[in-house]
Amino acid sequence: MISIYKTVSETGNSLQQLDSIEPGCWINMVSPSEQEVLLISKKTGVPVEFLNAALDEEESSRIDIEDANSLFIVDIPFTEMEENSLTYDTYPLGIIHTQKEIITVCLKNSKLLNDFIEGNIRSFYTFKRSRFILQILYRVSSYFLICLRQIEKKSLMIQKKLHSSVSNKVLMQLLSLQNSLVYFSTSLKANEITLEKMLKLEIMQKYEEDKDILEDVIIEIKQAIEMTGIYANILNATMEASANVISNNLNLVMKLLASVTIVMSIPNIYSGLFGMNVTGLPWSEAASGHGFAIVLSMTLITVIATIIILNKRDMF
Repeated sequence: MISIYKTVSETGNSLQQLDSIEPGCWINMVSPSEQEVLLISKKTGVPVEFLNAALDEEESSRIDIEDANSLFIVDIPFTEMEENSLTYDTYPLGIIHTQKEIITVCLKNSKLLNDFIEGNIRSFYTFKRSRFILQILYRVSSYFLICLRQIEKKSLMIQKKLHSSVSNKVLMQLLSLQNSLVYFSTSLKANEITLEKMLKLEIMQKYEEDKDILEDVIIEIKQAIEMTGIYANILNATMEASANVISNNLNLVMKLLASVTIVMSIPNIYSGLFGMNVTGLPWSEAASGHGFAIVLSMTLITVIATIIILNKRDMF
């Protein structure tokens, strides 16, 4: 899918969707077909390899420059639903700076770019190409921080469930968050290297404000890397403790079931003894008239005494 946008005014923030490519426009490509890639390459003069680079899920963060075209690939965070659980992953986003346009290419429709389209970002202009790139990169670092805070909250919720859990579901949820942090850590470190290389590029040194913004983005990325490391250490400790907690919870359940089994076996013992088809059992004569009540009373007394003893031994 190809969408073309352009800021219609320098003073306003009105983004207009176009039907054709114009100087100063923004071309947003989401999972484009081969024909769409060839079309944009022909109309803008951007190499096909630049447009296809971000369509590879395994593509790492990097910078590539060819003639007047500069390709910046950074990893951006995505959230997905998997088995009724929110998971986190990263995908490459390609940003291409040409002489007249800005092109973004991604495999999936990103909320990060939708914020620009829906007008949630103020003071951005498609014709200020280097500034627009920096604003996108700043949103990338901000979204990483947002996702990290969501992971922290989800981790705390899972830890609360550990107190009563006896299943592996909680462990699998923690493992999913742990994998997400590994992806984030790898992507953030690669993004940091790419951004530091951008500081040396000529297009980022034309205006002092642009350089300051890029430095702010690098600071945000460094903060995200530090947060990822902290949350990863917390999750590692939680994973180590969770198996012991689940095992202990299971032992408590088994202990309770064993106690209940002991208590329930007492009536069976009495009923077995006094139900034997032999002569000479106590209170077996019909004349006594109270044999059943006596046996029942003995059973209740033994059950109550057993419960008291087990309770003192913390078996209930």
